[in-house]
Amino acid sequence: MEKRTFYITTPLYYVNAKLHLGHAYTTILADVIARYQRQQGKDVFFLTGTDEHGATNVRAAEAAGIPIETFVDQNAQAAQDLFKRLSISNDDFIRTSDQKRHWPGAQTMWKKLQEAGKIYQGVYSGLYCVGHEAFITEKDLVDGKCKDHGKAPEVIEEKNYLFRLSLFRKKIELLIRSDELRIIPESKKHEVLRFLEEEGLKDVSFSRPSKDISWGIPVPGDATQTMYVWCDALTNYISVLGYGRAEERMRYWPADLHVMGKDIVRFHALIWPGMLLGAGFSEDQLPQKLLVHGHITSGGRKMSKTIGNVIDPYEMIELFGSDAFRFLLMRFVNPFTDSDITAKGLVYGYNGDLANGLGNLVSRIAGMIEQFFDGRVVSSGKAPPLPEQFEKYLSFQEVHIVEGTTTPLALFHDELIWRYERAMGEYQVSGALEMLWSFYRMLDGYIQYYEPFKMVKTDQEKTASILYELGAVLRESALLLAPFMPETAKQLEAIFQKEHEGIRVVREEKMPLFKRL
Repeated sequence: MEKRTFYITTPLYYVNAKLHLGHAYTTILADVIARYQRQQGKDVFFLTGTDEHGATNVRAAEAAGIPIETFVDQNAQAAQDLFKRLSISNDDFIRTSDQKRHWPGAQTMWKKLQEAGKIYQGVYSGLYCVGHEAFITEKDLVDGKCKDHGKAPEVIEEKNYLFRLSLFRKKIELLIRSDELRIIPESKKHEVLRFLEEEGLKDVSFSRPSKDISWGIPVPGDATQTMYVWCDALTNYISVLGYGRAEERMRYWPADLHVMGKDIVRFHALIWPGMLLGAGFSEDQLPQKLLVHGHITSGGRKMSKTIGNVIDPYEMIELFGSDAFRFLLMRFVNPFTDSDITAKGLVYGYNGDLANGLGNLVSRIAGMIEQFFDGRVVSSGKAPPLPEQFEKYLSFQEVHIVEGTTTPLALFHDELIWRYERAMGEYQVSGALEMLWSFYRMLDGYIQYYEPFKMVKTDQEKTASILYELGAVLRESALLLAPFMPETAKQLEAIFQKEHEGIRVVREEKMPLFKRL
């Protein structure tokens, strides 16, 4: 039986500057989900990439004093290098400047829409935000400036092509209301629906004069116009699958999940489905879910070099290591709301949850197995149960420990895995991590309660069972940890090796997994 596919994407990132913390968060979030889905036996295709056309990139290249082609090549490579350092497991990386792989798909999309009568020539006037590479409305302004970029938009009136997005208002609204196109979280779904109620859907500019923007994909049959961002960038999700070419990977379509920040949800929830419907895709061929995360601030303010509160992902990797940085972002940033973090807070979280938490727990358990049992323990099935008061350690409060029957390993298999999978299935990644870490805290409490380091003097058999239970559950927890911290998960499996009826500790160096900062 062929494995069920799972297609997940990040948005394409602008390459006008090096990627920042928000880009890192989005990509790690998508990677965690992709890794988890692979664990579930899915045939996963995970896409990320770069948006390399448009005025923003041209102006940045001019400021840098280098040709635009060289500029985007350098920054696209820098993005790929960052993702490698972050252990991102993407299956492909698409660039909109790729004339062989991307342009045919974008041009095919244009032709399909044109043939269907969904593109027409007209005069478009509006407020153009260079930072967004998009037209915005008065409601997007604060004191006359873009609320995201802090700059006044350009007032533009020009002859170009427009897409008849207005034709698809009722159909798109119905799809969103029925969750056939599901927007997660619900608050973002309602936000999009409110926009539709208040603003409706207007036809959108679909090209720009090539005399103003020549760096981009030419409009088929009209060299005086350059494709605007919608047909260019959004089409990447299917151009990478071979749309407009051999279509060798179209089996992955429709996308199961588009992951993005909240500032581009309207583009993906409204314009992208409209394009697909206009080009002849059926309703069941539209993306299934949009996962929309909030913004990340630092110290209650937007990150700014001037303020000095920027959290640089490159610096964080150097400080914490890739695995720990991945953990900290997934642990302390809620995917469903705006979140505030600081560099100091991340250090505190690292020391608390990793150095003093998981790292110390692993060292204690491995050390006792090595010291008292020459590195190998076998269970006699006499591990003592968890006391009822251990419920206080658990974040999943619906669980009730039944005194006399529940052991750490039993609780792990009977409760934690099920609740973890339920959270991951709803993309509650920070909640899933909280469940796992509350379980680790409970294991530490288990050690404090029974004191195997003292019990070994009077009851070696019972002590061995306790340490087997702890070693075995740490090894098995690697499965839950792997989507978030792939290298640490491998280390847990390497340290606590499964043998016939036993656990053997193998450590070349008795160094902690995480050094305290």
